[in-house]
Amino acid sequence: MRKKMADTIRFLCADMVQEANSGHPGAPLGLADIMVVLSEHITLNPKNPNFINRDRVVFSGGHASSLVYSMLYLWGFDSISLDDLKKFRQLGSITAGHPEYNHPAGVEVTTGPLGQGVANAVGFAMAKKFISNKFPEIDHKVYCLCGDGDLEEGISYEACSLAGTHNLNDLVIIYDDNSISIEGNVEIAFNEDVEMRFKAQGFNVLKIDGHNYDEIDNALKEVKNSDKPTLIMAKTIIARGAVGLEGSHKTHGAPLGEDVIRESKKAAGFNPDEKFQIPEDVLVRFRCMVEKGELAEAEFNKKANVGEIEAFFKKDYSKIEYPIFNKGDKLATRASNGKILNAIAKAIPSFLGGSADLAPSNNTNLNEEEDFPVGRNLHYGIREHAMGAINNAFSAYGFDSYVATFLIFSDYLKPALRIAALSKHKNYWIFTHDSIFVGEDGPTHQPIEQLATLRSIPNSYTFRPADANENVACWRTALKLKDAPMMFALTRQGCEVVTDVENVDRGAYILRDGKDMTILASGSEVSLALEVAEELDARVVSVPCFELFDEQDEEYKNSLLVGKVIAIEAASGYEWYKYASEVFGITTFGASGKGADVYKHFGFDKKLIVERIKK
Repeated sequence: MRKKMADTIRFLCADMVQEANSGHPGAPLGLADIMVVLSEHITLNPKNPNFINRDRVVFSGGHASSLVYSMLYLWGFDSISLDDLKKFRQLGSITAGHPEYNHPAGVEVTTGPLGQGVANAVGFAMAKKFISNKFPEIDHKVYCLCGDGDLEEGISYEACSLAGTHNLNDLVIIYDDNSISIEGNVEIAFNEDVEMRFKAQGFNVLKIDGHNYDEIDNALKEVKNSDKPTLIMAKTIIARGAVGLEGSHKTHGAPLGEDVIRESKKAAGFNPDEKFQIPEDVLVRFRCMVEKGELAEAEFNKKANVGEIEAFFKKDYSKIEYPIFNKGDKLATRASNGKILNAIAKAIPSFLGGSADLAPSNNTNLNEEEDFPVGRNLHYGIREHAMGAINNAFSAYGFDSYVATFLIFSDYLKPALRIAALSKHKNYWIFTHDSIFVGEDGPTHQPIEQLATLRSIPNSYTFRPADANENVACWRTALKLKDAPMMFALTRQGCEVVTDVENVDRGAYILRDGKDMTILASGSEVSLALEVAEELDARVVSVPCFELFDEQDEEYKNSLLVGKVIAIEAASGYEWYKYASEVFGITTFGASGKGADVYKHFGFDKKLIVERIKK
């Protein structure tokens, strides 16, 4: 029966790719046997995809998307139909070319860029380890299917290193070890000893034949009580069951062809002329997942205090008592941000986060909390990319999560940040040391183009507060916004408190009124703009969130922008040309020297700017 079930999966996936004339049939066919046995071991509730104690199943190789959708349908998820499988990769279909978070329900995370899913799975396992310390009845596993490409990407090494460090014993990575990449055998570019690599990182490693049902079954039984994270190295054949194409790299990213599919179905005892065929006895076996899942949820609800768990994840932001700052105070926005984070954490129990080994510099430590896994202070080490993907997993799990590093190192986690925006994750990204005021560390550590990069990401918001008061207002606004990542660009140097705003809901507001000229600025340059405006009797508009301002109607924008419009920002600033006729920014990399000297060297000086404007 298992063989018949596996062949059903194979031919569903092959037909999906063939119907679309696009996709990746090789991995789904190779993994079909594993999926049959895995279905017997995992607990999901297709009637309630959000069941808190479900096992998380992550397909890190997004090219296995036809397999993801086939399994969701076979398991009985109402979010997907057979017609959806037939519309694979078509415009407007929910069966996209690579899986997207909750689209359809049952897809745990957005995968596609290789390695992201491995780090997401580590994040899920971290989230589970933390929450089970508070609610021991939450005892699910995290399963991740990955391939050679995932293990070649550096993010997987970062993430698995952290998994070993924290002994995430509920993490099970199933490695589709088929030795094939797009260009041929993986040995042309990848020949390391994967077993020793993972053992060195603190994993248990099991080696099995990925087409032997008994070996798969025994391995999945063994991991149930593992004292370490586990890697199951499953030796598989890509495109298993595809007559004439088994084991060929050509099956990775191209349809098998009608003739091959017909011959393969015939060899397996299936009707060669019927597409998308699912034998009734096979469907009944797979649909047992529904009854098993509903029973598991009912039993969980009996033993667990569901009300307490729901209360833990509830986010009542009205309870936050924000710190108070007075005009004339002078402190870095990273410092005021640290106070704000602690205020939020006191009110929101599911608010947690950490830094890439920079907590003392980022000011991100929660002072009354212990370290993970008991407490809410996470230590990621120097692993920015994995940190970003783990942040997305915490968000998908239900936490309010944040991560932090220097703004210049946002480049290291940009792929995960982009996935956050694409997935509509509401999470927080704190970037300090936001300008050439970093000073002596020089051009390698001074962000120039990073602000423009962050602001260019669709469905995201970047806040660059001018001072501590505006920082509070930015957080008030960010917490109200929905379904998008929130980024904060914060100073290392002290910024005098010059604002007394209540909110920044519209992204920009008039800080100082004047005539004939409007100066736009964000962050530490707002104080400089005020100094310049005093000399010229100009209006100053503080723009703590460019994206929010950009979303406003023309009437509001025009009410702020009078006369000649210029912008001041210690960055590349190309986006400001949408509103300003001239931008006082930086078109080169930075320089090493005292922060104030570097600032003036690049023209960020009241006298120099006034002279340039007058000319």
